[in-house]
Amino acid sequence: MPSIFNNQNRLFILLAAALILVLGLGRSVRAQEGGDADAEVDRQAYFDRVAADIESGPAGSQTPVVGTIPCENGFAGIYPCENVDLVAFMPLATIGGGSGNDIWGWTDPLDGKEYALMGRSSGTAFIDISDPENPVYLGNLPTHNSNSSWRDIKVYNNFAYIVCDVQCSGHGMQVFDLTKLRNVLTPPVTFIEDAHFSGFSHAHNIVINEATGYAYRVGGETSQCSGGLYFIDLQSPLVPVSAGCFSSDGYTHDAQCVSYTGPDADYQGAEICFAYNEDTLTIVNVTNKNAPALITKKGYAGFGYTHQGWITADQNYLLLDDELDEANFGHKTRTRVWDISNLDNPALIGFFDADFNSIDHNQYVLGDYVYQSNYSSGLQILDLSNIAAGSLSRSAYFDTFPSNNFANFNGSWSNYPFFESGVVIVSDINSGMFILKPNLEPAPPAAFTRSAPTDGAVDVSLDPLLSWGTSAGAESYEYCIDATDDGDCTGWVDNGADTSVNLAGLIAGATYFWQTRAVNPQGTTYANGSETAYWTFTTVEVVLDMQIYLPVVIKE
Repeated sequence: MPSIFNNQNRLFILLAAALILVLGLGRSVRAQEGGDADAEVDRQAYFDRVAADIESGPAGSQTPVVGTIPCENGFAGIYPCENVDLVAFMPLATIGGGSGNDIWGWTDPLDGKEYALMGRSSGTAFIDISDPENPVYLGNLPTHNSNSSWRDIKVYNNFAYIVCDVQCSGHGMQVFDLTKLRNVLTPPVTFIEDAHFSGFSHAHNIVINEATGYAYRVGGETSQCSGGLYFIDLQSPLVPVSAGCFSSDGYTHDAQCVSYTGPDADYQGAEICFAYNEDTLTIVNVTNKNAPALITKKGYAGFGYTHQGWITADQNYLLLDDELDEANFGHKTRTRVWDISNLDNPALIGFFDADFNSIDHNQYVLGDYVYQSNYSSGLQILDLSNIAAGSLSRSAYFDTFPSNNFANFNGSWSNYPFFESGVVIVSDINSGMFILKPNLEPAPPAAFTRSAPTDGAVDVSLDPLLSWGTSAGAESYEYCIDATDDGDCTGWVDNGADTSVNLAGLIAGATYFWQTRAVNPQGTTYANGSETAYWTFTTVEVVLDMQIYLPVVIKE
């Protein structure tokens, strides 16, 4: 891929990466109020390590995919998968070039059209995915100043807000009017920002609570608010206004800020930020922007770099990802589960370890699932139905980086699962943007056919064996046999999990009509695809074995 570093910087980055591997980031990378030189050095080493992996990582596929490739037998084309179809793929070269980073989505309230907003090292790509099998690259919004591996995007009130980190001091926040995407007649075009906010120099992420219209800059420059939560009023979308900050727990890498409706009565109606502060989960009440208050901060054993997380819809639980624990401690990709029903005292109740060593990065909860972008293992979708017990399980995945599942910073950066259409857009650092369609809803049993007696068979035994094929997903089978050709059978018999049954005592020379069906809680599937597609067979005519005795006349 095109390099975003010069040769001199590349040497420095590789040396720093080697140093960080030796140090293992074993000590806290916390930056307290007023700044901490050691923490700043550790944090820069962490960023250098990420940049080195991105720079040296293999280029992904640059072959576009248009039109759905279903996930079959564990693959969708070249990509390992389970229960996720590949709808389309747009290589980086076709959406503005550079390396990939963040991704977000926008749905036009006028017509319901869906759009992808994908960050790249040199800018932000805007893509019309209203026909997801044939996405259209509408154009690029160039970076405000410098290229960088880090860009972050969020949407509020039909405007995109874009920040940049590490290599882009002075970038501030770009504001872009998304309604301009409605009228791009000859794509791709080069867009210009509609406004620029210079209240901060650079930021690692931008967080928005759409319910209140407040944005929160996190990370980036530590000289302002120690890199903590920096409040921005977006009530006038083109004229953002600084509204205060929370700095007493130092640097915040990422956060989620919500209007609280959860079970803790003490905070009902408050605006709460769940912040990921490098070595703690930090919970802050930001209702009063002039006097934000720390609720609590919680550390945990085995932290490497407390990175990001998301809460469940009922606000009872929180999922946390740590970006360096896999590399530092050698365990599998780990998702930590917290009970946050008491905001003053959140409790770590369990964790889920995947089957591979990739680094977890960004995750978002939708319904009963969490959608995780875990770098080299791509998109992972976990089932939350047993989260109260601190337990998760994998339901689906799509590996955007099939080269390996190592603990490095290549592969999927982020995803956006919130479109009404059900498609999920995924950004990949090395290759581009994927449009995917998970198949998560439990399905009725799969199609299957009958075997014997064949349709129209004659001279069938009076004690025949009925048999049929296996239906994937079936929990049981039922069969019905009738002597009347009326297309209706009321005498269905449960046959359990068996795919055959011996009948007995049929009438000789009679014609019978039979059908079978597969059953599970999601539905019923009839053999040969139709409820009324009965097969017939006729039993054998019985020939009586009669011996005839004739009188014998003996002549004398």
